[in-house]
Amino acid sequence: MNEYMRIAIEEAEEGVLHDHGGPFGAVIVHNGKVIARGHNRVITTNDPTAHAEMEVIREAARKLGRFDLSDCEIYSSCEPCPMCFSAIHWAKMKNLYFGCSREDAADIGFDDNFIYDMIRGTAEKEQVHTEQIERENCLKPFKQWESKSDKVPY
Repeated sequence: MNEYMRIAIEEAEEGVLHDHGGPFGAVIVHNGKVIARGHNRVITTNDPTAHAEMEVIREAARKLGRFDLSDCEIYSSCEPCPMCFSAIHWAKMKNLYFGCSREDAADIGFDDNFIYDMIRGTAEKEQVHTEQIERENCLKPFKQWESKSDKVPY
């Protein structure tokens, strides 16, 4: 068994055992060394974003002191949800390895299809009403950012 996936699975089991959240674990590896490991903590933190992948991305970024994790890889016990998949891309990681599929997750009650449908524009029903307002006022900080000479792009 892949040693990093084994750790991700151990994390998932730890989360289930202690009722921290769903059965999901993740590991981030940098230069062959585990620098972050964790599991879903949605229940214990009351944070809907405390998925395993989000937890380890935050920890790895803190440990490395940077937001660019392009020289890291992530192992997840399950195919990441849309939020986590996006965060992995924002972190610029080049390799993602996962065990269970999104269909496996849906089979046990973790179904993200409504989000995928929203992204594709094929959802039959909106879960969240969205409406653009105050665009002109909101453009002010955008213009400030655009003209900033010392900005750090990411």
